[in-house]
Amino acid sequence: MRIPTPASFATALLLGLFAIHDAPAQSGLARQGEAIVTRDCAMCHEVDRQGLSQNRRAPPLRELPRRMSQEELRRELTTGITAGHPEMPRFRFSAAEVDAIMAHIQAIQDE
Repeated sequence: MRIPTPASFATALLLGLFAIHDAPAQSGLARQGEAIVTRDCAMCHEVDRQGLSQNRRAPPLRELPRRMSQEELRRELTTGITAGHPEMPRFRFSAAEVDAIMAHIQAIQDE
């Protein structure tokens, strides 16, 4: 059994404290994004980690990063998504909403 040195213990403790400090903000932002996509997107798109979209022409949100770059997706959410399935309404989200949506999409990615 290997006994940790004081330096390695201190490093692990600091890294743990940083992770604890950052986790609530990240999960809070992702929760805001989840609320937005549940309100505006879930009628057609699957907004969770698994499952199928209600509209078969609407991809699950978790697949969007495989279909376009983060920059593209961010731009589309900000300026209004014009592509997509024919029934899709045009949404324009604020910068804060886009940050939250992107955090949610990141949170539901397969690991």
